[in-house]
Amino acid sequence: MNPTSKPQASVSRYSQAAFVLLLAVPMLATVFYGAVDPAAQGLLAVSAMLILTLWALDSLKRGSAEVSLELLQAPLAAMILLGPVQLLPLGNSGAPPGVLGVAPSSALSYDPFATRMFIVRLVAMLIFFAAALVFIRGSKRVRAAAVALVGFGALMAFVGTLQWLAKPEAIYGLRPTPQAIPFGSFVNQHHFAAFMEMTIGLGLGIALGSGLKRSMLPLLITALVLMMIAVILTGSRGGILSLGAVVITAFAATYFAGGRARSKAGAAPAGRGILYGLIGVSAGAVLLLVLVISLGGVDNLLRGVGFGTASDDPTSGRLHYWSVAIEIFKANPLVGAGLDAFGNAFPLYDTRNGAFRVEQAHNDYLQMLADGGMIGFGLVLVFVVMLAGACIRSIRSAAEGFERSVAIGAAAGIVGILAHSVVDFPLRTTSNAYNFFLLIAVMIAAGAVSSTNADTRHRRTSGR
Repeated sequence: MNPTSKPQASVSRYSQAAFVLLLAVPMLATVFYGAVDPAAQGLLAVSAMLILTLWALDSLKRGSAEVSLELLQAPLAAMILLGPVQLLPLGNSGAPPGVLGVAPSSALSYDPFATRMFIVRLVAMLIFFAAALVFIRGSKRVRAAAVALVGFGALMAFVGTLQWLAKPEAIYGLRPTPQAIPFGSFVNQHHFAAFMEMTIGLGLGIALGSGLKRSMLPLLITALVLMMIAVILTGSRGGILSLGAVVITAFAATYFAGGRARSKAGAAPAGRGILYGLIGVSAGAVLLLVLVISLGGVDNLLRGVGFGTASDDPTSGRLHYWSVAIEIFKANPLVGAGLDAFGNAFPLYDTRNGAFRVEQAHNDYLQMLADGGMIGFGLVLVFVVMLAGACIRSIRSAAEGFERSVAIGAAAGIVGILAHSVVDFPLRTTSNAYNFFLLIAVMIAAGAVSSTNADTRHRRTSGR
């Protein structure tokens, strides 16, 4: 029997608890400063163990274990295997004998400790993603997850905007950020914008599609306006450009998927729905400009569209970081300098005076090329190609209505943060990575609802 086709037939309380935990973990990680601290990451590892425990208890209750056969898990698992290879003592420390009081590390990684911690985080994320693919299924859970994500995004946008207006000296008035420009709960304003891209994409897909009650549309539009205002107030150029990619993807996918306009009769053609959507977006853009200006965000708006940068380098140093990343790759072409070891490798290849330690390349793809070499970059490339295929399949196979709208919206959010990763490192903020994998799982689940090929998504193995 296909478990996806009848998700409510035998749902245990362990399954329900796992589903709630899968939604709660990314939200709590977002609230607690993006979960970038070691303590928060330790709690995420504990949550992964709790998810595994609930998974095992659910399997015992059902008398069988269930795992997902979604191939998107494979590149992530392979990346985890790359880490131990980089820890092998096959490198050269470069330290003369007797200089150090302890034996220097001869690992291939330039920062073995950072690589070990990165592996731990990847394992926790893989557990989370694998569980999300199993426990997020069926129309009710897809709807609940979509509503939770959009609602939480709107709440964080509202809180972030209020905090921006108050201009406190610390996040929540508790955590100062003297070396960064925060927004909302994030130390880095650009990464808050990246989070908004995912939730805006999901909300926009639902708004453009069908299956949403008319009475809920004003609430959804309000949520979208709040989130878009927050993106503009961050002043993130990458955020605003990526938001454009989100909007274009949502409209294009809705049009080509042949979705229906929102109507109980369900007879309006997709073209008319797109026309209404374009009119709505145009009116919304004017409204956004008025609201942002009235809130005092003119400078942020100008910076976001590229007119507020007085520096001689419009990339804010990124071109230099990227050139150094390429030099690191040239020196370590096969397995890279070590996962998350860019900060240690950067000073060795920096062509400037070395006054600053740059932890990230501000381009997730180039950083993986430097950190993981051809193998790591190849895994990322395979993942992105497979993800593009999963987006297309989910949109095509989803039942027409709310599920297809969710699949389109999730795909738009995914495109947004992948585009933003070209000029920044949003997915290296832990909470963004968890929300990213949650969004993928929701999209795949939406595509599996009422689809004829849902049997291929899961495998049941007898536990008796």
